Amino acid sequence: MMNRGLAAGVRLGCQARKLAPLRGLSATVQSRSQSSLQHDRLVVEQTTNPKDKVQDVTTLGFGKYFSDHMLDCDWSSADGWAAPRITPFQNLSLCPSALVFHYGLECFEGMKAYRGIDGECRLFRPDMNVARLNKSATRLALPAVDPEEFIKCLKDLVRMDQDWIPEGLGYSMYIRPTMIATEPVLGVGVSNSAKLYVLLSPVGAYYSGGFKPVRLLADSKYVRAWPGGMGDTKSGGNYGATIRPCKEAQDEGFDQVLWLFGDEHQVTEVGTMNLFVHWTNEDGVEELVTAPLDGTILAGVTRQTVLDLANEWDQFAVNERTFTMPELQAAIQDGRVNEIFGSGTAATIAPVAEIVYNGVSLKVPTAETQEDSSFFSNRVSETIADIQYGRIEDHPWAPKL
Repeated sequence: MMNRGLAAGVRLGCQARKLAPLRGLSATVQSRSQSSLQHDRLVVEQTTNPKDKVQDVTTLGFGKYFSDHMLDCDWSSADGWAAPRITPFQNLSLCPSALVFHYGLECFEGMKAYRGIDGECRLFRPDMNVARLNKSATRLALPAVDPEEFIKCLKDLVRMDQDWIPEGLGYSMYIRPTMIATEPVLGVGVSNSAKLYVLLSPVGAYYSGGFKPVRLLADSKYVRAWPGGMGDTKSGGNYGATIRPCKEAQDEGFDQVLWLFGDEHQVTEVGTMNLFVHWTNEDGVEELVTAPLDGTILAGVTRQTVLDLANEWDQFAVNERTFTMPELQAAIQDGRVNEIFGSGTAATIAPVAEIVYNGVSLKVPTAETQEDSSFFSNRVSETIADIQYGRIEDHPWAPKL
């Protein structure tokens, strides 16, 4: 393997610099978690060329348009976090040998800001997103951020571009914090420099069909994650490996893939969402079940919100445990499944109408097909929206800007 000294001599036209010596991984992660990103050092540069906003919000789609400004902050092992900056939205300038391009040292988050019925703008559980960003960064030996300081910077960015937050239920401003390894070296190792930046994007429905029940292909041909891997890390590599399987499923008329794992075909996630099943289990107990956080499952913020609300309402058993596709197939065929739905920041709640498994079509009840608005997912979806859009006032999960 090429060592770091040799790699430093082949840096594709990048400015040479003296490399800091490699340290043990545990020591690196510990020191990086103590690095300081400080809001009181924030520098703001206002754009002089504001963009035209999308007038017809129904054409927004997801992640196609971006606001006028972005947050940007650099880190180095020698100096820690530099002063964070809010700048006009612009391209990044990176060396082609930057580690992010070669070894996938990158993580990101997905969160949203909402324009409430009172005109106030709110975030939703941002502390959970920042905690997960730090967890992902630590897994990749990237630096952590101070959660409170970063959220202050984030609020300033969103406040600055709050006119971009669209009005109306189902519309929001998607917030994409991203951290990348920027050290210009081809040797495989811990990066001694990184960049954190945040983009803002006004969005509508995540799925092209809007907020409609989805069709899933349950197929064990591809595996999303495995024990000891990075299934619980919000890193680009996790998503890149799913694109071809999802494209194949979509070409067959499905919306997403239901990811299975192991010889028993354990049910894990659906597309980019966590999955919930509301059923009567084999023991005759009414239950809301989702896969456990065993290292293969992403700890979704919406997932935790669903669990928190279900436990608070105490209507039925709520469990995080392993269950299999054959178990789910039997329950659907026996009429024991009340509903199945996915949860995630992008789509919030996505009901499942059909699963195809081993060539068998399994129809799943939905509020739409049953003409019944009392489904648990409806209550969850409405309650989350009430919090996000301010119909439930001053909720601790929805801090105002």
